[in-house]
Amino acid sequence: MKINSCETHINHALDVFVAQEETFPIMEKIEEEEKLSTKCDYCDTPATYIVANE
Repeated sequence: MKINSCETHINHALDVFVAQEETFPIMEKIEEEEKLSTKCDYCDTPATYIVANE
């Protein structure tokens, strides 16, 4: 599972990940050059974090 999240939705993304995967996620900050093409899964703003299990 992988969730792209902005600053506003990071808490929600972490909650959803833990509820579905029943494990702690790895949270990585997205590099500046990748932000423009990566959108948040919950809104239309650029994502700041990737919440994933790998």
